[in-house]
Amino acid sequence: MELINCHRCFEGEQRRYKLQSQQLNSSTTVGVFLPKQALGPKPERVPVLIWLSGLTCSDENAVQKAGAQRRASTLGLALVMPDTSPRGDNVPSDPQGQWDFGHGAGFYVDAEKQPWSLHYNMHSFVVEELISQLCTEVPLDDQRLAISGHSMGGHGALVLGLRHPHLYRSVSAVAPIAHPSQCSWGQKAFGHLLGTTADEQLTWRQWDAVALLEDGHLRDDCLLVDIGSADPFLEEQLRPEELRNACLKSGQSLEMLIHEGYDHSYFFVASVIDRHLDHHAKALKTEGEQA
Repeated sequence: MELINCHRCFEGEQRRYKLQSQQLNSSTTVGVFLPKQALGPKPERVPVLIWLSGLTCSDENAVQKAGAQRRASTLGLALVMPDTSPRGDNVPSDPQGQWDFGHGAGFYVDAEKQPWSLHYNMHSFVVEELISQLCTEVPLDDQRLAISGHSMGGHGALVLGLRHPHLYRSVSAVAPIAHPSQCSWGQKAFGHLLGTTADEQLTWRQWDAVALLEDGHLRDDCLLVDIGSADPFLEEQLRPEELRNACLKSGQSLEMLIHEGYDHSYFFVASVIDRHLDHHAKALKTEGEQA
């Protein structure tokens, strides 16, 4: 693991690391914010919020645009922000060179189809490698993890949280792609990564938050979701009402707020990020000040 850079930030440090991943069969980068409790001669193991970013993003988007470090510092919360896909000259990307699949668009699944399955295993990377590798160098508490994300990353957070309820103590999402098997972004990615035959499309349900809820994957805690009413992708790609209906039918607790006038950008993320950090800090029982 290589430290690429480090910057002092709100009494803590914002770092960027390069990791070697067996699941991705490539190197990958990750942003890590450490509060002051994790620094100094007697560093403490601190709880962690994993943030998954969306289409076209890298690990740097949330680091630079979400504005999460100030509140995370107050709460004594580490932030771990991985890249959104494997990358490299040997990693295949969208055959037509489009932005909504391939590099920057790994969809947080484990691919079943060639040539994608050699690299596109973002689910297993996040679950099995990300925190365990960081813990070799950074004082993170791997027993106190939470997960959140934006857009495609919101989809990833919901899916990982529903599939691994005992690994992540809390789950939230900002403008998530809630029902990817029923929207064009998800259908394109799932078709490449998982296959398009009738039997293969049945496996798509494992990677779809609405389908997971329908199939009985529930959590004891409340899912937190924020949506902007002016999001241009609201009805076609995000489909939040289908998530709401699935939660109602399954009995899954959900707090979903629609914010008037907000769009899909990181300006919206920055406007609601403190609410998400407080939600996770409460679940992780951090010792910092909570609103």
